[in-house]
Amino acid sequence: MATTTLTPTTTQAAPVQQRRRRRSTGEWVLVILAVVLAVIIAFPLLMLLLNAFKSPADYSTSGPLDFPRSFYTDGIVNFWVEKDFPRALWNSFFISAMVAILGVVVSVLNAFAIGIGRVKGRTWLTLLFLMANLLPQEMLVYPLFTFFDKAHLLSTPWSVILTFTVIQGAFGTYLLASLYGTFPKEILEAAALDGASRWRALRSVVVPVSRPTLSVLMVFFFIWTWNEFLLPLSFLNKDQSLTVPLVLEQLSGERQTDVTTLIAATLLSVIPTIIFFLIFQRTLTRGITAGAVK
Repeated sequence: MATTTLTPTTTQAAPVQQRRRRRSTGEWVLVILAVVLAVIIAFPLLMLLLNAFKSPADYSTSGPLDFPRSFYTDGIVNFWVEKDFPRALWNSFFISAMVAILGVVVSVLNAFAIGIGRVKGRTWLTLLFLMANLLPQEMLVYPLFTFFDKAHLLSTPWSVILTFTVIQGAFGTYLLASLYGTFPKEILEAAALDGASRWRALRSVVVPVSRPTLSVLMVFFFIWTWNEFLLPLSFLNKDQSLTVPLVLEQLSGERQTDVTTLIAATLLSVIPTIIFFLIFQRTLTRGITAGAVK
């Protein structure tokens, strides 16, 4: 009688999750450096939060590194009311938003003509736009002041908007001209065969493809314009037209400065930019990483 032998079929079940790979020494060093760098970057903001709610007496006795003994809000309230911070906040937002939008539009039109339109001497034109960003702003104060004075645009937001639209547009043109110079010709030829004009190709083909880069440019144009000080100080001479940096400058006296009010005002001026970065964080991430993937 034949006998059959049964082979064991029970096998050890594979783990659902593999064991995590141990980090190497180099990876731990990078993690530690990233944490240290994050602390260094966040330290000024922590100092603002720590000292914005101190009274002048508390700040003078305890110093900037101690916790406040009481919750003091008079500095924020005084700055908000006396300096009309909401108006300055609106002026900064309006100027920065208009420069961001107009700067991107000017950059796209110029770069399309240079990079895709194949204008003669496009290399020299691109270098000319680059040199426009190398000029110090001090050289622009007197001629622009004279021009806006004759044009009756002094102490109006449009003096700053027109100035920084040209400045930011020059940088955007230099950046986008190089990008559009490598734009696939096959896509444009296919659009032309479908009957698309140059304007339609720009609006329906080029702009959607380069939208991540344009979004990054718009965000940086906004932040750069928001933080500008010298040219707005030269052009905006009325209290109704002051921006946030100019209002902060008024708190610094020649002989005496209310440090706690200045710190509280600085905190108020930083909060909008932090909110702006949090809102457009994904836009920045997508735009920066878009060039790494074809």
